[in-house]
Amino acid sequence: MITATVTLDHCRRLGYCSRGLRGFFSRHGLDWETFRAAGLPADTIAATGDAMAIEASTLARSEASE
Repeated sequence: MITATVTLDHCRRLGYCSRGLRGFFSRHGLDWETFRAAGLPADTIAATGDAMAIEASTLARSEASE
């Protein structure tokens, strides 16, 4: 099984702004600096239940399976 990683690039391509992303990471107790440097597992991001997070996770998973 391929583990997909959501990166800042995925979020940028979806039009998400850094300010909103920082707030999202703070609200969900996720490490913003780690995400900026290397991304986070798609499962971790999607587990927040946030629609935009699920969209980013879906994009990362689709690219990982190519």
